[in-house]
Amino acid sequence: MKDDILSNMKLTNSLYRALERNELSLHYQPQIDANTQAIVGIEALLRWNHPELGAISPVTFIPIAERTGLIKPIGQWVMRAACSQGKAWQDSGLPPIRIAVNLSTEQFHNADLVGMVSEILAETGLEAKYLELEITETAAINESLNMIEVLHDLKELGVTIAIDDFGINHSSLNRLKSLPVDRLKIDRQFVYGIEEGSKDEAIAKTIIQLAKNLQLKVIAEGVETETQYIFFHEHLCDDIQGFYFFKPMPPDEIEPILGDKTR
Repeated sequence: MKDDILSNMKLTNSLYRALERNELSLHYQPQIDANTQAIVGIEALLRWNHPELGAISPVTFIPIAERTGLIKPIGQWVMRAACSQGKAWQDSGLPPIRIAVNLSTEQFHNADLVGMVSEILAETGLEAKYLELEITETAAINESLNMIEVLHDLKELGVTIAIDDFGINHSSLNRLKSLPVDRLKIDRQFVYGIEEGSKDEAIAKTIIQLAKNLQLKVIAEGVETETQYIFFHEHLCDDIQGFYFFKPMPPDEIEPILGDKTR
């Protein structure tokens, strides 16, 4: 217990300095059109390379950032870095591509979230239509965050909105249809469990049909096998994300792929 506390304190102190020391970076994972297998988007994924401890999982340090309030400057850095990278790729002659950035639930407590997004788009020169903001289903159904109003304000900027990890919190249909979102991302736990006749398969089919009924795009994340890909392709899932096609990569590794496979 004592060792865990000391380790947590060390990580917290280190995280305060991580931005200043350029220890944070972004990797990018392509999102693939299920029919054409062309790259139609990429998700920006935060990485922390600690000078002593090495690579630290976001599962470990994001909760620390949320608890300490560091999620605000870190979130700003992520969005600015992703938008800057997207614009740099365009300026280099690569086809324009949608970049998805995750928003933490804690970031919605920031009264100036919409202003921050608008400012970063203006600073970087990235057109809003190439930025997608991913929010968790937990945040989307949290009525205390005044989510509907905030999402409408974000949509007015021209960005797209996706609900991440969809299916784990049993969103009410009334709540979902009132949210100005564009895409649902099927939670990876339902992807892993895909097999003939499984409950996860039934849930995945239901989510895809729900998205179609609401005129939303749907993406399956965490696809790692041919069986999983075939299932989602046959059931008309729009996009696929996962190791079956591409792992998350640093910018220099993904650039040649974007040039060859982007639609």
